Amino acid sequence: MNDSMKIENRWARAFVILLLTLGAIAMLFPFFWMISGSFKTIREITSPDIIWWPEEMQWDNYTTVLTMKTNPFGIYFKNSIIVAVANTVFTLLTTILGAFAFSRLEFKGRDKLFSILLATMMVPSQMYIVTNFITITRMNLYDSLWAQILPYTASVFYIYLLRQFFNQIPDQIYLAAKVDGCSDWKYLWKMMVPNAKSSLVTIGLFNFIASWNAYLWPLMVTGRIEKRVLSIGLKYFASDSGTDYHLMMAGATIVVLPLIVIYLVFQKYIIQGIARGGLKG
Repeated sequence: MNDSMKIENRWARAFVILLLTLGAIAMLFPFFWMISGSFKTIREITSPDIIWWPEEMQWDNYTTVLTMKTNPFGIYFKNSIIVAVANTVFTLLTTILGAFAFSRLEFKGRDKLFSILLATMMVPSQMYIVTNFITITRMNLYDSLWAQILPYTASVFYIYLLRQFFNQIPDQIYLAAKVDGCSDWKYLWKMMVPNAKSSLVTIGLFNFIASWNAYLWPLMVTGRIEKRVLSIGLKYFASDSGTDYHLMMAGATIVVLPLIVIYLVFQKYIIQGIARGGLKG
């Protein structure tokens, strides 16, 4: 490699690094502004001049948010944990069973049924939100945590994702297990699930984040304060008399922080799950 090619490679590498740095700054800036605003006074955050960091850290903003009686974030946080965890557990269960059925079990119309399920992914979720609301109301589950959990305990996309991974496990292993007298149920939990750990962690994290950030559906099916979740609680910092932007920023930080921590802890599994699970055919 001559000197001119080395110089070109260095410039190309420098350009890529610069581009990625600018992208990282653009992605991280909203988080910086949110955290900065959560420590500001209402005067600083509404000032026409840009104040990058507060003169004095207002830790009372977080205390106020967590102890408010009219907008109790403690109750919202507990409800969000219950809803997100329950939704994730049920979704993982239905995903595992569905993916195994469509990848290993032989039954009439299996492939056609799976194609129909995949076709439903093209239907926007807003199209069936009304029917879900009617169903929840008729089941007398309105204004309950179950109303926020049950409608989203299955995902065709997650079933498809896990099925793709299950299909990578050779059929010979399954046939050998059947010859040895292993039942489908035992084979699923002893062989398939342990090997799909990274994919299952990825699916669980994606579902947890989606459930944690859900806004429209929880807003529709809850009325009492005791049943609200964090994403709905942020709405009530704004009123006709004004918006408490400093408290809203503190509340938003409380909402986002658990997701950031979870992602940093499990990012290795997310990358492995996507790389191995595949969007391979």
